[in-house]
Amino acid sequence: MEGRETSALLYLDGVSVSFDGFLALNELSLTIDAGEMRAIIGPNGAGKTTMMDVVTGKTRPQKGDVLFDGVHRLTELDESDIAELGIGRKFQKPTVFESHTVEDNLRLALKADRRARAALMWRESIDEATRIDRLFETIRLGALRSRLAGSLSHGQKQWLEIGMLLAQEPKLLLVDEPVAGMTDAETHQTAELLREINRTRTVMVVEHDMAFVRELGVKVTVLHEGTVIAEGSIDQVSENERVIEVYLGR
Repeated sequence: MEGRETSALLYLDGVSVSFDGFLALNELSLTIDAGEMRAIIGPNGAGKTTMMDVVTGKTRPQKGDVLFDGVHRLTELDESDIAELGIGRKFQKPTVFESHTVEDNLRLALKADRRARAALMWRESIDEATRIDRLFETIRLGALRSRLAGSLSHGQKQWLEIGMLLAQEPKLLLVDEPVAGMTDAETHQTAELLREINRTRTVMVVEHDMAFVRELGVKVTVLHEGTVIAEGSIDQVSENERVIEVYLGR
């Protein structure tokens, strides 16, 4: 992207995506700063998932620019290259290795040399063991490290998968509806977990649970029909007439 400069970690400008005549993203423009946590809300079909697909390279936009870390044009890279840059995505349904222990799930996810020779000669280093211990401190599953991942509760599986993403040392973490199906206690713990992660990483959270978004206490972006219709605090967007009309319905 010659001639364009931005201090934002993630920069989308005029991004449009069409599927068989349906405009999923319509001139979407959005910036997220390094160290920020942003909540993305909006009705079904607003373009939230398509936006994440574009950022991670799963979907190519027909027009528009997507810039990461000021220099990387994501529309020219494939999914694996984008992941290597430091963009991690957590889908709504957790995907963990259920027949492996919680600790082994984290170990398998560690960012490391995966070339064949390195894999054959692999032995866990002190650094890797320390990194795993720190991940357990973050996701609060240390007491369950020897349990099979398949035996965890839904919320615990969500936290484990977040830990697996953190093991890849991303700069930007995209989290899709992290509290869907969780108990109130798990929802509260997830808010605490994301706030802790946000101390060292940039986080984008797509969510429908407004109480959870309020608990996060971060800037909110509202999407509708593939474009931004409001931004601000949860109180500000909740009072926006357009947001009330298309999303909150009161």
